[in-house]
Amino acid sequence: MIQGTASAAGKSMLVAALCRIFKQDGLSVAPFKSQNMALNSYVTINGEEMGRAQVVQAEAAGLEPSVDMNPILLKPEANARCQVVVRGRPLITLTAGEYGKQADTLLPVAAESLARLRSAHDIVIIEGAGSPAEINIKENEIVNMRIARLAEAPVLLVGDIDKGGVFAALVGTLALLDEAERDYIKGFVINKFRGDVALLQPGLDYLEKYTSRPVAGVIPYYHDILLPEEDSIHQPDKAIYENEYGAINIAVIRLPHLSNSTDFEPLQQEAGVNVNYVNAAGELIKPDAIIVPGSKSTIADLAHLWQSGLAQAIINLARSGTPVVGICGGFQMLGRAISDPQHIESGEGSIAGLGLLDTVTTFQPQKTTRQVKARVLVNEGLLKGLQGEEVSGYEIHMGQTETGSVKPLLLTRKGEGQSGHNDGAVADDGLTFGSYLHGLFDNASFRNAFLSGLRQRKGLPLKPARTIDSRQQSYDELAEIVRRSLNMELVYKICGLKS
Repeated sequence: MIQGTASAAGKSMLVAALCRIFKQDGLSVAPFKSQNMALNSYVTINGEEMGRAQVVQAEAAGLEPSVDMNPILLKPEANARCQVVVRGRPLITLTAGEYGKQADTLLPVAAESLARLRSAHDIVIIEGAGSPAEINIKENEIVNMRIARLAEAPVLLVGDIDKGGVFAALVGTLALLDEAERDYIKGFVINKFRGDVALLQPGLDYLEKYTSRPVAGVIPYYHDILLPEEDSIHQPDKAIYENEYGAINIAVIRLPHLSNSTDFEPLQQEAGVNVNYVNAAGELIKPDAIIVPGSKSTIADLAHLWQSGLAQAIINLARSGTPVVGICGGFQMLGRAISDPQHIESGEGSIAGLGLLDTVTTFQPQKTTRQVKARVLVNEGLLKGLQGEEVSGYEIHMGQTETGSVKPLLLTRKGEGQSGHNDGAVADDGLTFGSYLHGLFDNASFRNAFLSGLRQRKGLPLKPARTIDSRQQSYDELAEIVRRSLNMELVYKICGLKS
C-alpha cells in the first residue's frame, strides 16, 4: 500500500509507476483505491463510473479499467454535498457529515472488490487518500489504515520534498498513528527532489535512525511526462510556446465545480498551444478559442457565469467571431435554457443559457454513463474536413438535450445494448459547437483539425499532425525513473515477493 503525508504527495504517480514496473517484471498486477474523491472520472466498457487515477494505473498495468479498482467514488457538488457513486453507479447525494456517518456501511463493498482483485492477480497495489494521520476523520475513514489492516498490507509512506518540511511530515505522520498502525509502515519514499541526492544523505540517515525504518528511495522532480491528473487542473511547466508555428491561445473557463479537466490535457501537450484557465471576464483577452468545460453542478456554475460577467463576455466574443466549444455541462450551458423540473441539481426550476446554440436541456433522474464510438456529421468551420471521421470517448451526464434548428455534431455507432443517437450541436458557421463526449480531443484527427482551423484563422503555418499516442511511452519513462530511484530489491522484500 502507498500512503502519503498529504494530498498531492505523489501516491497516484507512484502506484502507476509500480504497476508498470511489476508488469515489466512479468507479474500480474492491479491497482486499488477503496474510496476516491474526484471530479475527474471515467466510464468503463460496462458503462460504470470510476476515478481517473485508477484508470491511469490500470493502463500502466496493462489492464482494462474495472470499478473493482475504485469501488467508491465521491463527486463534490454545490452546497458542500457530494454524489456517492458505488461500483460505478450513483447511490445517493450527501453532505460530508452525513457521509462520514455512513462510510462504515460501504467498507464491505471495498472489501469485496479488493478480494476479487487479490484472487485474480499476483499483487495488488493499494493507494491511500490524503494522509493516514487525519485525526479528525480517522474514526470513520475507509481508505487508509483501515484498508491496510483489512489487507494486512505493508505500507510505503510518501512525502513531497518540493513543498518543504518533508522530514517533519514523515516523522509527524508516524507520531500521530497508533502503535499498531505504525507497524504497517515499512519504509519511506521522498518524492519531487531537485538537486544532488548526496546533499540529502545526512537527513536520510537521521530519518532512518530516528524511525528505525529504511528510506526506499528518492524520486527526482521530473518534467515532460504527461499523464492525466487525478483531480486537479494540470498546468505544464512551460513558457508560452513560441516556435515556428506561432502560438494558439485557448481559454478554458475555470468553473467552480469544473469536472474532467483531463479533457484538455491533449491540447496542452501540443507545441504551439497555450491552454489558460480563466477565472474572470477581464482575463478573456483575445483568445483564439474559448472552451466551457464539464461541471458537476451545471446550474450553479451557469449562475456563476451570469453573476461574474463571464457569460456576457463569452457571448460578446462569440458574436465577434471567436470560436466557442462546450463539453458536457459546458455544452448544456451554450444552449437557450437548462430546466430542472424535478430539482435534481438545484432548487431552481430553470435558468437561461448563453443562447449560442439552439438547444434546451432538461435534467432527469437517470445518469447516463457509457463509452461511445461515433462519426462526425458536419463539414463547416473548425470542423472542415472531418465529416465521416470516427471518434471515441465517454458520456457522464444527468440531462438530455433537445436540439432545434442546429445540426448535430456526431452520430454514435450502435453497439451492444445501445442504439445509435445524435450527439451535440453545431452552429451554422461551424465556429460554435458542443458535445457530451468526454475525451473528444484525445482523438488525434479531431484535435488536429480543430487546431489547424485555429491556426488558419490566425494566419499561422499549419503544424504536422501529432498522431502517436504517447501515454504508453510515458508509463515506460515514469517506470524507468522510479525503478532507477527506488531500491527495488527492498520493495520486493517489503511486498513479500523476495526473501
